[in-house]
Amino acid sequence: MRRADRLMEILLLLRGRRRTTASQLAQWLEVSPRTVYRDMADLMASGAPVNGEAGEGYWLEAGFQPPPLSFSAAELSALEAAARMLAAWADPDTAGAAASALAKIHAVLGSSGLPPTPLYAPALHDYPCERLTPLAQAIRQGQWLDIAYQDENGRASQRRVAPLGLFFWGDRWTLAAWCALRRDYRHFRVDRLTAWATRADPWPAGISLDAFLENAQAGHATRQKVARQNQQPWHRS
Repeated sequence: MRRADRLMEILLLLRGRRRTTASQLAQWLEVSPRTVYRDMADLMASGAPVNGEAGEGYWLEAGFQPPPLSFSAAELSALEAAARMLAAWADPDTAGAAASALAKIHAVLGSSGLPPTPLYAPALHDYPCERLTPLAQAIRQGQWLDIAYQDENGRASQRRVAPLGLFFWGDRWTLAAWCALRRDYRHFRVDRLTAWATRADPWPAGISLDAFLENAQAGHATRQKVARQNQQPWHRS
């Protein structure tokens, strides 16, 4: 990515967020935090409406409006492929919205304006994608879900969960949630839900998708450490 494009990308990433750390920006942009620090210093020196400092996070002043967006041929190709995947694997509302957005791009650019995309996602499955709509609505509204769930061995259980996000794994969706029964974060396969109902009671403090992701990352690091230890040869002293 050209540096000028990266500076504009930083402004777009900061837009609509209260505060974003250099570490997070570096991860999104695939550069080092030091590069982000230099870019932020240059943006501030140029008069860009950016506030913050290293170690504290950055944010945009209210009222900032970026210039109109333009897409490269590769970006348009990626949007086309993503719309096809959503049409095959998302809920009907999301799939319809993706198709509508793609139609608007075609209307503006014309058929010759979009590069051919050789990526397809045939909907040759009977996955219950319609379940995603009520689950996503419960996430947006911050509602509890009382679910009936069946694990991989066919054992049924009743759970009350705080739904946080939906994750797609290529051939299935999972619901990321905080489980009141286990008092911990859990994944639930959407296709193994047999029933669900919403409740409007408040969640316990501290439950969030960010906390779920931090918990998952810590668990992954622990499993990797144990795996490396198990691979170590035993030595007699």
